[in-house]
Amino acid sequence: MGRVASEIGFANAPLTASEIGCEDGSVKIFQVVPGGIQFERNLDRRKGRVLCLSWHPSDTHIVAGSIDFFRVIDVTSGQTVQRIMVNHRVEKAKRECVVWAIALLSSGTVVSADSFGRVQFWDWEQGTLAESHTVSTSAVLSLAVSQKEDSMIVGTSTGATYHLQLLPVRLGGLEKRWVRTKPFQFHSHDVRAVAHSPTALISGGLDAQLVIRPLMEKVQKKSYDAALRKFTFPHRRLVSCARKARLLLFQFSQYLELWRLGSTEETGKDGEVLPLCRMPEHLVQLKSKGPEHIYCSCVSPCGTWLGYSTASRFQLYRVRCDGDGVSLRKVRAWGAAGAGLATVTRSVHVLQLLEPGGCKHLHTLRPPSGCSEAVYLLAPSADGHWLAAVTGDWAIHIYNLKCFKHHCVVPNYDCAVSALAIHPSTNNLVIAYSDQQLFEFSIPEKQYTSWSRAVQSRGLHRAWLERDSPITHITFNPKNPSHILLHDTYLLCVLDKSLPLPDDSALLMNQSTLKQLPETARKRQLHAFKICKKFQPLLFMDLLDKNCLVVVERPIMDFKTQLPLPVQQKKFGT
Repeated sequence: MGRVASEIGFANAPLTASEIGCEDGSVKIFQVVPGGIQFERNLDRRKGRVLCLSWHPSDTHIVAGSIDFFRVIDVTSGQTVQRIMVNHRVEKAKRECVVWAIALLSSGTVVSADSFGRVQFWDWEQGTLAESHTVSTSAVLSLAVSQKEDSMIVGTSTGATYHLQLLPVRLGGLEKRWVRTKPFQFHSHDVRAVAHSPTALISGGLDAQLVIRPLMEKVQKKSYDAALRKFTFPHRRLVSCARKARLLLFQFSQYLELWRLGSTEETGKDGEVLPLCRMPEHLVQLKSKGPEHIYCSCVSPCGTWLGYSTASRFQLYRVRCDGDGVSLRKVRAWGAAGAGLATVTRSVHVLQLLEPGGCKHLHTLRPPSGCSEAVYLLAPSADGHWLAAVTGDWAIHIYNLKCFKHHCVVPNYDCAVSALAIHPSTNNLVIAYSDQQLFEFSIPEKQYTSWSRAVQSRGLHRAWLERDSPITHITFNPKNPSHILLHDTYLLCVLDKSLPLPDDSALLMNQSTLKQLPETARKRQLHAFKICKKFQPLLFMDLLDKNCLVVVERPIMDFKTQLPLPVQQKKFGT
């Protein structure tokens, strides 16, 4: 089998087949079967790497892009029925023309995007060029077409994305042509992935940004859906904390790093940087075996247990700190496949950790029948009595860990859960959803709390709801049970349930304003949200003890300096 070049595609609904393009010029068809894929057959092999693929909406043909040409393959016979050179119109072409992206429309039109910066429209049956648009002076790397096939987005190596639309040549006329209508420059490097939803253009760049640009004609003006959004970091936790041991576990794609936090014996005023009497210490790096990326990881509060999982394996380690040295000992996990707490099925396995190092399977928790989605978030209570588990269908199941029974299901809400946590003293479950809504659910009483009902009745502040980044972590202040601590990528928030919610007319971030007011006026303008934006981008926040908060930020420039140089563009006047 030839090495996969760069492209894997799927047939249209229902999803039953996938095609893979290889460096040896072959296109392979795989059948999608329960639990994986199964090789079916090879299509016609021709000289030249296959760099991009596209199915016809009827699944009768496949178009494959290569260097200097693309070809159309009949799926039934497996033979090439058309081969078209894309650079035959370029006089004395001395460079190879790389077809980086391609699409086959229901009308039979083939859309190609190439390294000459062109988006071209071909009649593949006649082998003729219908339209050609030079959208960039550099390569066009990606392409996506809307479901109605009247709009598309292309991404280039300069970081620019371009919107093309199929519009009437004359107002009210039937003849239509493709027109480049809107250019956008939201990326600094290659835009290698694009998507076209019914209401937005989506692009992913080498600069590690995901950008969602709403189509203004498809959404209501000045609404939440009309805002431009940029996402830089994944919406899940990559750092976990051992509070008692004052350790931090950092998760990377192929390894974990365990660090001991520094400490100080000095005190000072707010905002001062205190000298450390003990510097942060890198204790150990744990590399994952095999090609699979680490999906999730955790360190125990005492710092003596460490676990991580990939798509197929769960690994558990016993951590021992002997003087200045640290050692890891692998612990055999329960089950032949090494199952962890939450598997790719709907089940949750509960393991008992044993001294001096070992584990025993206690029980398998299963939701009521009818749920088949995998668990992707877990939240245990501090007393070990309750466990909240979120499945892929956004259902939140509550389990009683004392009797190992399903307790209840939180009422359904039509949005994904981004974070949740159980209050250590009240056993109330605080839930943050991806649309920025907050709920509080009483586990013992199996219903929303009065505070939660008041929040939904009054509504959260508009500035809070229009934030781009979802809440990724929730914790609580042990000194004040009414305080909920939350954070996303750009802010740290202390939510005080004892104070009233702010109106839309009030400032959401009013700390600096309050400091300038007399005490009586300050009390009148106090509200529940205390927000800090000092640390950005914020990857993690947690309380170590009653008087100590640890915050992890990852400056964007730290990793942007590691990227290759972007394409240099000549600007007028320079």
